[in-house]
Amino acid sequence: MAIWDLKNQIARLPEQPGVYIYFNGSGETIYVGRARVLRQRVKTYLSAQGASPKTDALVKDVTRLEVIVTDSLVEALALENNLIKQRIPRFNILLRDDKNYPYLQVTTTEAFPRVLVARRVSRDGNVYAGPFLPAALARKTMSLTHRLFGIRSCNEIINGKRGRACLEYDIKRCLAPCVESICSQTEYSEAVQRTQMFLEGRNEELLTDLNAQMRSASSAERYEVAAQYRDTIRTIETLRDRQQKMASPRLGERDVFGIKVGSSGGLIQIFQVRGGRVIERIELVADETEENMTQAVELLRAGLQQFYEARRAPTEVHLPLELDDQEEIETWLSGRSGHRVRIQVPKRGDKRGLVELATRNAKVSYDSRFGVDARRFGAALEELRDCLALKMTPRRLECFDISTLHGAETVGALVVNEDGRMLRRDYRKFRIRGDRRKSLSGSDDFASIEEVVIRRYRRLLEQGGPFPDLVIVDGGVGQLSAAYKAFDQLGLSNLEAIGIAKKEELLITRDRRLPIALPRDSAALQLVQRIRDEAHRFAVTFHRRSRTKRDFNSELDLVTGVGPKRRRALLEHFGSVKNIGRATNEELVPIVGTKVARLIIDYFSERVSNQ
Repeated sequence: MAIWDLKNQIARLPEQPGVYIYFNGSGETIYVGRARVLRQRVKTYLSAQGASPKTDALVKDVTRLEVIVTDSLVEALALENNLIKQRIPRFNILLRDDKNYPYLQVTTTEAFPRVLVARRVSRDGNVYAGPFLPAALARKTMSLTHRLFGIRSCNEIINGKRGRACLEYDIKRCLAPCVESICSQTEYSEAVQRTQMFLEGRNEELLTDLNAQMRSASSAERYEVAAQYRDTIRTIETLRDRQQKMASPRLGERDVFGIKVGSSGGLIQIFQVRGGRVIERIELVADETEENMTQAVELLRAGLQQFYEARRAPTEVHLPLELDDQEEIETWLSGRSGHRVRIQVPKRGDKRGLVELATRNAKVSYDSRFGVDARRFGAALEELRDCLALKMTPRRLECFDISTLHGAETVGALVVNEDGRMLRRDYRKFRIRGDRRKSLSGSDDFASIEEVVIRRYRRLLEQGGPFPDLVIVDGGVGQLSAAYKAFDQLGLSNLEAIGIAKKEELLITRDRRLPIALPRDSAALQLVQRIRDEAHRFAVTFHRRSRTKRDFNSELDLVTGVGPKRRRALLEHFGSVKNIGRATNEELVPIVGTKVARLIIDYFSERVSNQ
């Protein structure tokens, strides 16, 4: 039975506001809707065939209809909301809060708190800040807390009994609470308080405190400490000024909605503005939504209802589209919030600018979430998270590879993948330093991995991230151990790493005795292979160029009087070392002068005679 078989029942429906409920043959609620006039609204479904695939499927599945009459559309709105929440009908738009954006967690439950990246807020007694968009901003901000306030990044159990501080203290990124004579618990607690102020946006209060500390240190002739306070103050003032450019006191308190609807789904971004500043962005996602304006309005309406089901609305809510029942929704929100709520569709000015900004962000997030590559990559990352038992889905992956030939011209390479894209701007090349290779003959590869990992993450510690969610090393147990050895030296024991063995294509972890053998068609394995192969390509290319450059230039390096400038001029003129060796005195003199020309001719003549 389809809905048109209920024509007689529909004709007898009351012309009053209320809620209508559709059931399928199994007695399941498949759709709940509200209407200002029940008969008129339900009657539209009789001619709705062809409107959209979703509507076609709905009207074909309907076998029974029930209505509940209410005194007003506002009451119908509240009742509809409750019924959707209770029954979760298949054809209603159901949005879910997106949890992909990270927060920063201050582990105040520890004696010496750290700042960590967290994927969700938990009621665990710790302090949280965020969410951070883009996600990389969370790690940059975390790194800033290390640099500005000396908050530790290690997992070490702190008892103050350590003999000496680690590298983090030497590069002024940790107060070293592990050494009691350097930093007491009281001093560290003060730094944690300042960190909380910073993360909570209490900049004026923080600056007042820091200025007082700077003056105190200066009066006590602790000029180095005072200079550190001064640099921290300058950084915070710069950040504050940037934030203020994005804020407008005129905006007060309001929520701003942006929307993007497409064939793969729908997405709403909500900017929560408090005190003239955007303090939080929340994302609501719906799958399988048809791309048309009617659906966009329905999605926006559903988003409003579901978002404010568990939240108080501010005095103003800004939307990108007009709703036909806007007044009723205003009344419903006002009743729930305990104050007058106005829904507006701004046409110009700062308010319109915020709506457009929220809409642009919604489009960016839609493309990132629902693109074919994004979906494929997301599935691969989730599989990787599960098989490695990681705490969170890794979004940023960095892979190291070493390239050498018989121990000569050893080089390292790093490639970066973030959200499914290879970030070539973040690729790095490393020339392995000779002293390490010579000192560890027979284990060059392990030593080289250790060296490049140290150099890479020491630089990130100095510059402030972003750090990867997962490190991949091309190699087995030895290479992986070398990477973790480097992490320990830097105090980065929170980093996770895996190795991938070339022949068997097994994933090596530190905590598992046996390697992980994924199926050949595993999306996670294929992802790791793709990143590893790119690292190998990059390393081999760099190695080949380095070797060619060495071979190309080594002969000239042995000629007295030929430095970099003359070598470049000779190669540009003659094209190769071979041609230089064949050149006459008359050909060489205009390039390098009489004396050096004679030295070049003598060198190559002597080489020929010795062959």
